[in-house]
Amino acid sequence: MDFSPENIHPMQSVEPRPDGQKKKLIIQIPCLNEAETLPVTLACLPRQVPGYDVVEWLVIDDGCTDNTVQVAKAHGVDHIVSLGTRRGLAVAFIAGIEASLKLGAHTIVNTDADNQYRAEYISELVRPILDGSAQIVVGARPIQRTEDFSWLKRRLQRLGSWVVRVASNTDIPDAPSGFRAIYREAAMQLYAFNAYTYTLETIIQAGRKNIPITWVPVETNGPTRPSRLISSIPRYVWRSLITILRIFIVYKPARFFGMLSLIVLVPGLIAICRFLVFYALGDGGGHLQSLILGGSLVAVSAILLVTGIIADLIAANRRLLEDIRLKLWRQELGGPRP
Repeated sequence: MDFSPENIHPMQSVEPRPDGQKKKLIIQIPCLNEAETLPVTLACLPRQVPGYDVVEWLVIDDGCTDNTVQVAKAHGVDHIVSLGTRRGLAVAFIAGIEASLKLGAHTIVNTDADNQYRAEYISELVRPILDGSAQIVVGARPIQRTEDFSWLKRRLQRLGSWVVRVASNTDIPDAPSGFRAIYREAAMQLYAFNAYTYTLETIIQAGRKNIPITWVPVETNGPTRPSRLISSIPRYVWRSLITILRIFIVYKPARFFGMLSLIVLVPGLIAICRFLVFYALGDGGGHLQSLILGGSLVAVSAILLVTGIIADLIAANRRLLEDIRLKLWRQELGGPRP
């Protein structure tokens, strides 16, 4: 994905600036028709954060059909990335990350346009990056105390966080949180394959790439509009389950298909053993169905095992491509900056 200067519409140039060596924080906001809520969010954002020389705002226009872009310009947004058409939250997030890197960001903070996250916690969010203890910091919401979260949503949030902990070997209590700070070196290594959401996937990538990641507690504001990700509870449940399933397939393919293969293999072997017992007793002809069923299950188990091996090879190839992508970023932007 290439967001070249012609696709970025900043109030300031994308080319190297006199303050290019200064420590810059860019706060990015993915937007889809946020003309009503964006002014409230921008009014709360800081223009100065301890530890940074420059603080800039960047809005990602994910195919807005209202006047979100005009509102952003009127309220002093420094940079606007236009995707042209609606591409999804994950694509908008990565577009903002790539644009921020090209704009010379030392740290990137991602927040929501509906003002869900309290902006005063940004200084807390970036502190582990400034002191060098982490390269990605996730703002963990008080999910159990958040009144606008339904019982089901709270359970799904906990399930998603548990899946991420298993798949990434990290300890982030609120993996679905979109309020996070990312150091430029870590940002160059992140990519989202799921167009629906980036939150779970990027944490798993951080864990698998040994990127130092931590979390800080944050507070949230009350809802300003209905959630765009949860148009209905059944749809949210379905998408969440598909996302979790896809995480295991993409990031743990050998384990996922190996477990499926074992689950299918066991009843297959039991059915075959059952036939062999009856055959030894001289009654095998009446139990051929057990042999057929057992043979079919063993064959399916073998197919699943081979699928897991192939998927694991594809995952290895994906990791090589990610390494190439990182090297290209480093060639374009240079190495780590203090």
